Amino acid sequence: MTAQIILASASPRRQELLDQIKVTYRVNPVDLDETPLPNETPLDYVQRLAAEKSAACLAQLDDSLPVLAADTAVVLGDLIMGKPKGREDALAMLRQLSGKMHRVYSAISLRGREHGQAVSITEVTFRALTECEIAAYWQSGEPVDKAGSYAIQGMGGVFVESISGSFSGVVGLPLFETADLLSRQGIGLFK
Repeated sequence: MTAQIILASASPRRQELLDQIKVTYRVNPVDLDETPLPNETPLDYVQRLAAEKSAACLAQLDDSLPVLAADTAVVLGDLIMGKPKGREDALAMLRQLSGKMHRVYSAISLRGREHGQAVSITEVTFRALTECEIAAYWQSGEPVDKAGSYAIQGMGGVFVESISGSFSGVVGLPLFETADLLSRQGIGLFK
């Protein structure tokens, strides 16, 4: 099938979400420094990274297809939680999230005829976690490359007491906002 867009991400989760809504794509991941800037708000952070990823991908290609990029951050208070640097970092993040509400910011950037951006902000509340659960979850391997050290669509979903917002946004690609941006580029899902 002919690709409709370029996906500037190697994330299998983002690919699965695009597959779910029947959008065809080619993968062209970009690697950027994802360190937050001094005094950067979580909203500015995810929007900047998504825009930088789509721009970097577009600059690498000689293609007329629109480029879709995304960035997702788990945020507790004002603390942006990225992917864990190792076991101790992951365990510390999960301890911090235990029994608390946090927000998941997912920004998307689509560059084609024009540049469009959107953001999904979802509130996720974790139940209280035990030290045994946290350690066993790390051993499962699932937290290794996940923002906030958990995957809501996997085993980490058992920690989620409630969610208010976009499930797909927490996974890494908010489908409502993605479909809206795609339609503005002339890519309809129900044609």
